[in-house]
Amino acid sequence: MFNTPFKRIATAAIAALGLAVALQAQAEPTKVTYLLPAPPSLPAFAPWIIAKQKGYYQAENLDLEFIAAKGGVDVAKQIGAGNALVGGAIGDTPIIVRPNGIPVRAVAVLGGGGVTMVATNADAKIRDIADLKGKTVTVMSYSDTTYYALLASLRKAGLGKDDVDIQAAGPSGVWQLFSANKAVAMAGVPDWVINAEDAGLKYQLIPREQVFESMAQAILASDDAIEHHPQLVRGVVQATLRGLQDIVDDPKAAAATFVQAVPAYAGKEASLEKILRLYVDYVYAGQAVPGRVDPARLDAVRKFYVSEGIVPREPALEELYSNQFIDTQTTAQ
Repeated sequence: MFNTPFKRIATAAIAALGLAVALQAQAEPTKVTYLLPAPPSLPAFAPWIIAKQKGYYQAENLDLEFIAAKGGVDVAKQIGAGNALVGGAIGDTPIIVRPNGIPVRAVAVLGGGGVTMVATNADAKIRDIADLKGKTVTVMSYSDTTYYALLASLRKAGLGKDDVDIQAAGPSGVWQLFSANKAVAMAGVPDWVINAEDAGLKYQLIPREQVFESMAQAILASDDAIEHHPQLVRGVVQATLRGLQDIVDDPKAAAATFVQAVPAYAGKEASLEKILRLYVDYVYAGQAVPGRVDPARLDAVRKFYVSEGIVPREPALEELYSNQFIDTQTTAQ
């Protein structure tokens, strides 16, 4: 009878241990491969990098690993093939890939502006897209959505891709060739504009109204992920929007957080801040509900791509996006 209390204690201890193991297993974050169209260390991906650095994905019980693909279209292809559930590209990307049977859609767009800027060498005194005729323009790759946005801008100005010498130079070469005066213009993200400026180039931007009204960076998810892993997709969206909001609220502090995550940028905080402010002013602005895809704008982009022959047919609008993952308190802030 002396053993009974000890047996009870032992039983209780075993039960407590089992509960602790179960809770630990439950709390173990879900590993998620997130594809990005270029190296994750680029400031273009600051909302994602900051969200990870500040534990926002961890708070959603997610452990994201960022892997670089070869442009936004490649991201969509990899997601469509089942090699990842989620990834990043530009909001236009589903328009380009969906007619080819690639089942992906945008589940959040990070801003109301377009992410593609067309920068020119200030000494060339180029004021209009039409002035690029016969000139060399760099892009990251022929499979990145910024390339398609450039094509659409050329079409808008009455030019075709053969009227311009478009050079795919990679995520570094795109601005290095531009800053070295081997190209008179560059189509790319704000990061590369400031990189060229830091390299000593005086630039000017083609007015926004002349650049095709493409969309900002987007979070893409496969149809399968949306249907079968909605909590995972929601967690990625919500955490990333928190990172975005940090940048909007305080670009200087956001630059410091980015440096913590990417130490290679130590000492470059001033340039990082300039890049982030370009995003805040030109890309993130103009969105009433953070992350929400505007169906009317997406429809206009879709119609333009089709009318200009950039994509062969008009994909169904409802197959290109979903706003179901941003309809939470984040959107009300």
